[in-house]
Amino acid sequence: MQVILTEDVPHVGDMGDIVKVSDGFGRNFLIPQKLALPAVGGRIKYFQHEKTRIARQKEQLRQKALEVVGGLRGVSVTIPRQVGEDDKLYGSVTNRDVQVALAAAGFDMDRRKILLDQPIKELGIFSVAIKLHSEVKAHVRVWVTAL
Repeated sequence: MQVILTEDVPHVGDMGDIVKVSDGFGRNFLIPQKLALPAVGGRIKYFQHEKTRIARQKEQLRQKALEVVGGLRGVSVTIPRQVGEDDKLYGSVTNRDVQVALAAAGFDMDRRKILLDQPIKELGIFSVAIKLHSEVKAHVRVWVTAL
């Protein structure tokens, strides 16, 4: 099935791209989530005509992301956690914990944009990437401390 992406979808494509996906993925996920529209004759012509508007919208989103990166530059958050023997954490620090700490610092971020390869399970200072746009990433310093 061919669909036209209305937003950037990781590992699939960028906004405005016409991509071929499996029928189930398109019908059950992309279209209901309003991430894509079915690519039928009239829509393909419409989106080819609208490519300049889409490019302009992508550039505006990129500029907003660059402004947010400027605000995040030098930001560090502290996440206190209970520790056991040998300074091992009870549980772990996830992207949701980082989101809550950033919200307390005045930055409202979507937790899905906070990129952690794996949860943090030890005390220390970590650099966490935040994907604000397909071309723009910010890095925030996260301090995991003992209570």
